[in-house]
Amino acid sequence: MTNHPDQEGMKIRRFSRGRIVEHALAIVVVGILVMTGLSQKFYTIDFSQWLILKLGGIDNVRWLHRCAGMVFLMLIVVHIFVAMVGIVARRWQPSMMINKNDFTNAIHNLKYYVGLEKAPAQFDRYDFKQKFEYWGILVGAFLMIFSGLILWFPIQATRFLPGEFVPAAKVLHTHQATLIFILIAIWHIYSAIFSPDVFPLDTSIFTGMIPRRRMELEHPLEFARMHEGGARADVSRSP
Repeated sequence: MTNHPDQEGMKIRRFSRGRIVEHALAIVVVGILVMTGLSQKFYTIDFSQWLILKLGGIDNVRWLHRCAGMVFLMLIVVHIFVAMVGIVARRWQPSMMINKNDFTNAIHNLKYYVGLEKAPAQFDRYDFKQKFEYWGILVGAFLMIFSGLILWFPIQATRFLPGEFVPAAKVLHTHQATLIFILIAIWHIYSAIFSPDVFPLDTSIFTGMIPRRRMELEHPLEFARMHEGGARADVSRSP
């Protein structure tokens, strides 16, 4: 393996080991949250009843859901803390921030899909779809954490918030969970598994490496910057 962008057929490091571990933990934790959460929401379904019984009853399911929720909260806190320290202290590029170019690129690609443009938009480290997905999941995560804590500690929450927040949190928590599940199941899984560009699996987030050719095609602006800058892809400067 190499980080040199000029060697045909070689691979370039795209993600650090920290990002690989973070993603792996997120898969496990979100999987537990989805299974234990949706089994409570749709408890009349046979599979939900089977799962609840296998896990030792509804109390165990709730306990497991809350434990996974706390781990998820810690993952979010660490993720944001590392990003802030990296941007401020290590001068990382805020590559996930949405800017006007993302909307311009979205319109450009829409025109390309219908034949009004000759070539697709040129992307940097992340394209507009990846950014929109990231922020959709992150905002949804904050709503899930906020509403989940209210449901877990309703008495303490109503010391600071009106009582109406408790039933509202229940509605928000369950519906937001379903929305995030759909977003992950349809958008993320398609782009990471079923998209013709990566099928049968985009392994870059698991290995940290991406084929040079894919990097050149999918992230040409970052690739060009690497080419001009010298021998390696500096992932330490791009979270």
